[in-house]
Amino acid sequence: MTWARSLEFLRDRSALGWNLMFPLLMVAGMAWIFSGPGQPLFKVAVIADAPVQTALHPFLAVKQVQFYAETELEPALKKVERHRVDMLLDLRETQGRYWINQTSPKGEVLEGLLRGAGGPVLARGAVRGEAVRYVDWLAPGVLGMNMMFSCLFGIGYVIVRYRKSGYLKRLNATPLTALEFILAQLISRWLLILTITVGVFAGTDLFLHYRMEGSYAALLAVTALGAFNMIALGLVVSARVTSEELAGGLLNVVSWPMMVLSGVFFSTDGAPGFLQTAAELLPLTHLLTAARAVMLDGAGLAAISYQLTVLALSAVVFLLLGAAGFRWTQD
Repeated sequence: MTWARSLEFLRDRSALGWNLMFPLLMVAGMAWIFSGPGQPLFKVAVIADAPVQTALHPFLAVKQVQFYAETELEPALKKVERHRVDMLLDLRETQGRYWINQTSPKGEVLEGLLRGAGGPVLARGAVRGEAVRYVDWLAPGVLGMNMMFSCLFGIGYVIVRYRKSGYLKRLNATPLTALEFILAQLISRWLLILTITVGVFAGTDLFLHYRMEGSYAALLAVTALGAFNMIALGLVVSARVTSEELAGGLLNVVSWPMMVLSGVFFSTDGAPGFLQTAAELLPLTHLLTAARAVMLDGAGLAAISYQLTVLALSAVVFLLLGAAGFRWTQD
């Protein structure tokens, strides 16, 4: 069954071509669009014992600067090093300090604004680090999004089509068990998605030269676990649905929130708290967070253990729900 499903996908030239060309064109197009100088945008992270408001410091009243709250110092400093944040303010009562990146002209401008705003004098701190190109940050998002759609629709829509056409009913008359059929679908899609994703990543890396601070083995582990999670989620949707139209609608309901909230194209730093909480419930968020941590920050498996644990546990839950609710026929 695994071999048969793999051949079915490979012989569908339109589906295979879409899975290969879409991420390639998306990454290349975004790299070209954002290759020039970006629009000036100031973003300042603030660590404080109270909500971020102008009462903490007059500088927070500058309307041209986006201020948002951070809770931990080290991750925030990493963002300053990578030019993801232009300045970090530590306004806790025992601190009173700010950091800028010495290689960032935006940091120098903000430092001037801070000094001209008045208020308590803050101690100066500086870090150094190269800016992360937008394409380096974007690539995991585009590849993760393509993998999400391929996994969800490749497993969910296909099984519903099998059920509606009566193919599953005929398979039910054979010695094939439901567990064997589900595992065959899962293994086939998982191997194909991993092969395509690795191939597209390697192909685009030849001319875009992605930043890679961590290990390729860790990145592959994140990709493999993320793909398994998405396939299991697709199985939940397709377990009992008999209408292709309903399946398509449900799959879109599942996939589009992840595309919007999981940080595929833009960072969610500074987004409203309820949106960040909602994003934490989506598996694509943890997949992209872990992949970017490996590529851009050099994180190892221990550093991304939280994201890996969430992906693994949710994958098991999805798989159990899908297997328990699976049915062969439309009746």
